[in-house]
Amino acid sequence: MYEKKGLGMAEAIGNDSWNAGDPYDRFIGRWSRRVAPLFLSWLAIPTGRRWLDVGCGTGALCAEILRHSPPAALTGVDPSAGFLSVARQRLPTSIRLLVGDAGSIPLQDGEVDVVASGLVLNFIAHLPQGLAEMVRVTVPGGIVAGYVWDYAEGMEMLRRFWDVASTLDPDAVELHEGRRFTLCRPPSLASAFKQASLTNVEIAPLEIEMEFSGLDDLWQPFLGAQGPAPAYVASLPQDRRLRLREALRRSLLGADNGPLTLRARAWAVRGNSP
Repeated sequence: MYEKKGLGMAEAIGNDSWNAGDPYDRFIGRWSRRVAPLFLSWLAIPTGRRWLDVGCGTGALCAEILRHSPPAALTGVDPSAGFLSVARQRLPTSIRLLVGDAGSIPLQDGEVDVVASGLVLNFIAHLPQGLAEMVRVTVPGGIVAGYVWDYAEGMEMLRRFWDVASTLDPDAVELHEGRRFTLCRPPSLASAFKQASLTNVEIAPLEIEMEFSGLDDLWQPFLGAQGPAPAYVASLPQDRRLRLREALRRSLLGADNGPLTLRARAWAVRGNSP
């Protein structure tokens, strides 16, 4: 959704670029739809509020907002025309979907009661500016909130992928999302929100299970070239790609090719606009 700069090899292969809806859904979208209801239950926002979804992507969080906390108005903003195209097919026409970036949100001051951002905060190139914009468009006392994967520990699919990749390729170490996305830890999230002058900052874990029918169900979404890990896979020649696939199979399944369950934890954060 957003591209983070200054990442050396990571930038060179364009690994933080999100722009195509269908590959994203096969890779992460199916799991983000499971996390969104947990996030909204934790927020416990009453109905009839004005919402903004920053980095709305293919519309997973927007759809859950409609079901969980029917809003007075709902706007989604995302820089990816590809994602917004998918979102428009899935969401009612009453939802306003705008091309825009977190650093310059195309809304008026105090236009919404709640700003939410799902699995996006760590991809915002200039997070302080992005949070300042979220605060700007929120009414005083309103809610600014988001959630990110726990790449370092609790998001097993990606952590295990990068652990394996790093043993095969020293260059993959700098791409490991658990190492790169230091924001995605409770102290860092709390600090970023407090520095944005948000008050009553709270952090909570959101946990789901990811079930795979077998290795192919796990591996095929890595071939879509959307997001850091799939973009890394796409950068490899075929022989190294197959070697990585086999090493991942051994790490996760051993001699078995049957079903697999992995845990996935996200960290949720919220604060009140000053």
